Amino acid sequence: MHRQSVLRLARRFGGFPQVELPPPYLAPSLHFSLPQPPTQTSSFSSTAVAAGRDKNKARGVSVIHRTGPRFKLGASKYPLPKPVPPEKLERRNPTPDHGLWGFFPSDRQRLSTTEYDNAHGRPWTVQELREKSWEDLHCLWWVCAKERNRIATSSMERKRLRAGYGDWEANERDKVVVVTQKSIRHVLRERWYAWEDAKTLYQKGHRPAAEEATEEVTEEATGEESEPLDKRG
Repeated sequence: MHRQSVLRLARRFGGFPQVELPPPYLAPSLHFSLPQPPTQTSSFSSTAVAAGRDKNKARGVSVIHRTGPRFKLGASKYPLPKPVPPEKLERRNPTPDHGLWGFFPSDRQRLSTTEYDNAHGRPWTVQELREKSWEDLHCLWWVCAKERNRIATSSMERKRLRAGYGDWEANERDKVVVVTQKSIRHVLRERWYAWEDAKTLYQKGHRPAAEEATEEVTEEATGEESEPLDKRG
């Protein structure tokens, strides 16, 4: 049947039900050309309605209209403080031994010179740190931490001012301090492993007092046997 005849019959009899139509792949024109019944939809949103924002940034500053702001603005009821000239300010007592001076060079300048950063020695070795006590290692660690903070403070100030110098010397000095801190960790790690081994031996029943007594008896026996040999000589 011709398409126009089908559409004419559909309009006359109120359309064909979907069951009577052929499949869409055989007659697609019948499916897409027939009027579809309107579907009822409702607008729904889970977002709450926001308050209307005043787009006028100059609200309340109009001299002609003298209109006030639409919303209450936060304002303090106390008057604003007035600036005081530096001559009338109260003098504070200086603190030459303040701890924050540790973040600056010895001359207490904002930036350390290249000569100051370049004047450093070699890092501490593991062999040297093995002979130090716990208190010495603790003090040396915090000296290194304070030195790294001082280098970071000077580097940040140098970057802010765009000085253009001193970065290489500061990085080289920081590398030396980092090597010292790594050596301190190495020594502390060795002592920790030694303590764990000693703890394991103690739990197994080993007592150092018995071993020391055995060594003393062995030394006395060796000395008694060697005395006749000395007298013979």
